[in-house]
Amino acid sequence: MPPSRRNADAGGLAAIWRRRGPTACLLLPFSLLFVVLVALRRALYRAGLLHRERLPVPVVVVGNITVGGTGKTPLVIHLALALRVLGQRPGIVSRGYRGDTTDVAEVMPGSDPGVVGDEPLLLARRSGCPVFVGRDRTAAARALLAAYPECDVIVADDGLQHYRLVRDVEIAVFDERGVMNGWSLPAGPLREPVARLAQVDAVVLNGITVSRAPTLDRPVFVMRLLGDSFHRLDDPRLTCSAVDLVGKKLHAVAGIGTPQRFFDRLSEMGLSFAEHAFADHHSFRVEDLALAGDAILTTEKDAVKLAGLSLPIPVWVLPVTAEVSPDLAEFVLEKLNGHPSA
Repeated sequence: MPPSRRNADAGGLAAIWRRRGPTACLLLPFSLLFVVLVALRRALYRAGLLHRERLPVPVVVVGNITVGGTGKTPLVIHLALALRVLGQRPGIVSRGYRGDTTDVAEVMPGSDPGVVGDEPLLLARRSGCPVFVGRDRTAAARALLAAYPECDVIVADDGLQHYRLVRDVEIAVFDERGVMNGWSLPAGPLREPVARLAQVDAVVLNGITVSRAPTLDRPVFVMRLLGDSFHRLDDPRLTCSAVDLVGKKLHAVAGIGTPQRFFDRLSEMGLSFAEHAFADHHSFRVEDLALAGDAILTTEKDAVKLAGLSLPIPVWVLPVTAEVSPDLAEFVLEKLNGHPSA
């Protein structure tokens, strides 16, 4: 498939959701039905007609009310590491989206991303915490606690709508897209109405200002993704800076929620390259990357799926680290120590 077609496939829905255009308007009746179903499901949980489970340790949920990647994975890594510094022993649970496993599974640094999912594998490698995946996050959390009884807090990656799991702290994340056209699925990107933010404990803004996203007077934290050093996919001991890549024929490959964020970062670093955007969680094949040039530049999330492929040119990976202000981990501990669960 040529790059232009891949770009269209990766951004097709996002293009519809950017504005309240004809296609979005045609889908609006389905969105109204979706809103009713979401409200009914939440009401059934709140009324106790659908069963909710409480774990023996506190639960912190990091999620969003929109579809697509907003930077939750680097935020979960940051929060888990910061909680460890503060003396906690966190564990992480995730659905393992696009992974083949249908049961609960532990994610090890050497796990197959096709089985456990790309984001959980990155979480396991970067956080140093136990990570379990499962469509039933409650079952995944209980399995984690059984295997690691010293764990004293669970961080749930992308579990804002998983109401079966009782949570003590909810964190919603927004990136530069905000709420786009502000409509619910399928006419827009919202998984829940904006009013849902009134119940979260904090809103994290990834690279945007308060004016670009609704916060509903919730505590606001600002996140930046930092990273300016590349490492070789086949040998992470080999590193280079952007200066070392200037003047080379480069291809930037991204199969994340917002590929343009990665491309913009590379441009800010002074690099010129051909863009190759894929759908989020894309399973790469060798033919996807039959590219001529000096090097491929990619994200850390994509790198876990590229490892092992026989590619014609070197692959350089750009890791990023989240910086959050004010201190989110301190805020979470204050909530856990001084407030009842939701």
